[in-house]
Amino acid sequence: MNVPRNVLWFEVLLYLSLTLDSLSVAFQDRTPSPDVTESTIATATVIAACMILALVYLVWLAAQRRKNWPRWVLIGSLVLSLYSLVGIIGDSGLALDSAIEIVSCALTAAGLYYSYTGDAKGWFNG
Repeated sequence: MNVPRNVLWFEVLLYLSLTLDSLSVAFQDRTPSPDVTESTIATATVIAACMILALVYLVWLAAQRRKNWPRWVLIGSLVLSLYSLVGIIGDSGLALDSAIEIVSCALTAAGLYYSYTGDAKGWFNG
């Protein structure tokens, strides 16, 4: 069975968002300081990579395996990302990192919108 157009848009937009997130993690400042040790930086990087891989798996489950519950987990992830982003912007203002996160959240929101509209409505079965 062919994947509906809106499901394809969902998949592409979410993968683009996760690619931006991956690039953001890859180019983060990893300079140790008195507050942040090398092991803390390494642990945070591994956790971020595992989270991104888990989200890729959820997108695949939703788009290719027609599962509905991963879309709800992705919405929860978006809400937590937005909450975190508001806190970061409130503390340090708008910077390049936060601008990239804004674009990533917008791509995720658009992709999730596509997953609930148009020809995607009958695709997800549980």
